[in-house]
Amino acid sequence: MSVVRVTEPADGHRYRPEDGGHRAAIIGTGFMARVHARAVRAAGGRVVGVVGSSLHRAETALPDVGAERAFADLADLMDTVDVDVVHVCTPNHLHAPLVHTALAAGAHVVCEKPLATDSATAAAMTEAARATGRVAVVPFVYRFHPMVREARERVRLGEVGTLSLAHGSYLQDWLLRPADDNRRVDPRLGGSTRAFGDIGSHWCDLLEFVTGDRIVRLSAQTSTVNAHRGVATARAVRTEDIVTVQFGTAGGVVGAVVVSQVSAGRKNRLLLEVSGSDASLCFDQENPELLWWGGRERSSQLVRDPDTLSPPAARYARVPAGHPQGYQDCFNAFVADTITAIESGADGLIPDGLPTFDDGLRGARLADAVVASAREQAWVEVAS
Repeated sequence: MSVVRVTEPADGHRYRPEDGGHRAAIIGTGFMARVHARAVRAAGGRVVGVVGSSLHRAETALPDVGAERAFADLADLMDTVDVDVVHVCTPNHLHAPLVHTALAAGAHVVCEKPLATDSATAAAMTEAARATGRVAVVPFVYRFHPMVREARERVRLGEVGTLSLAHGSYLQDWLLRPADDNRRVDPRLGGSTRAFGDIGSHWCDLLEFVTGDRIVRLSAQTSTVNAHRGVATARAVRTEDIVTVQFGTAGGVVGAVVVSQVSAGRKNRLLLEVSGSDASLCFDQENPELLWWGGRERSSQLVRDPDTLSPPAARYARVPAGHPQGYQDCFNAFVADTITAIESGADGLIPDGLPTFDDGLRGARLADAVVASAREQAWVEVAS
């Protein structure tokens, strides 16, 4: 278990089981808002309000989000209903003001990644959360696949030996064509890095989570495949479609990752392989029930079976072997652990592996290093 300081809001209010479950507010009405809302309900909570870009958008989203009421803005919601935790699922550039508003009102916060569009803003958000004593987390949810926890435990116990190499990729195709467009493409809304900030940060978080090691230097190159996007009016694109990153870690591991949002046929293919002096391990998010284990004499596929997994992994295996778990299950486990942290109150204990704003800040610093390296065409050090 790791420790955070959790203090009571000024009015003494916090989650109480007799209230009928924790009270969550969802800020946003898109796909991620629905994922968050389902996880809240799976954890026994209530979505007491949803905020959209307009009151009409919020009202339209009520059935899909499963919220009790719709609001035009967060301030109105916080003034009207009691909220334990605010889930920020908006475009990236809106994260900081919404997080500061929620923290100032005494709420705990779940903020989508990237935490902010630059590391200075992410650092201010992290410090604000620390100062208020609120639980503040970022959904690096791939940590919650049981086979990722199994890989982490086997590395921790020394089964892989001394690590020397890490490599992999995160590949998607949803922005393959010039007509494919999204708000994330605009650096004013999503930040100066898109492919890395959006999905490459997930890969780096998974690497550091599994190995317990940190990237300290990197060399990146980027490519914008579609220079213009849009249908009616094509606009110039100033964020990358592809990133390749070479890196070195504090522990002496060398490696590389390829990140792409224009790889035809790849929908959400996050692959991480680590190699050591005794064995290698490989996890593929599109086949999350399996973990490949490779040795000099033999190789095998480990199956997600709660009866045979290590205790840290079995904790997240919710159903028997042969009954597949997936992305929403990871999100449900993430929110459940967040509620456990909130319920701990002044004890300040959070479940092992729960990604906090510190991890979100880490992702922002890696993103800054990637942008700087690609711009300067040089190796750069990652801020600690």
